[in-house]
Amino acid sequence: MMAKESRNKKRIRRHGRVRKKVSGTAGRPRLNVFRSLNQIYAQVIDDERGHTITAVSTVEQALRSKLKDLNKTEQAALVGQELAKKAKKEGIKEVVFDRGGFRYHGRIKALAEAAREAGLEF
Repeated sequence: MMAKESRNKKRIRRHGRVRKKVSGTAGRPRLNVFRSLNQIYAQVIDDERGHTITAVSTVEQALRSKLKDLNKTEQAALVGQELAKKAKKEGIKEVVFDRGGFRYHGRIKALAEAAREAGLEF
């Protein structure tokens, strides 16, 4: 009997399929999201140069005080808002959303919707 494939391996495979099609440019960079059990990370990437333009996560000291009494979904929404603010400062208005093989649900959805409300278009 074959061993059951882990969830993370399946996610990585899904992400690989998406990455073949989704690529960020200088004009429209890629908004990449990664979530672990307790943290969420988001970054805006220009794939042509292989350069991260801006990034925000729940690990950053600047956000820790704001995140203290929030649940993980609310934390993800705050990360989305902060990322949109930073991206706007860098002159980015439009991005390609890369959910990283995760389902568009819960924390991933909260981050995306908060970024949209804060002014990013995707």
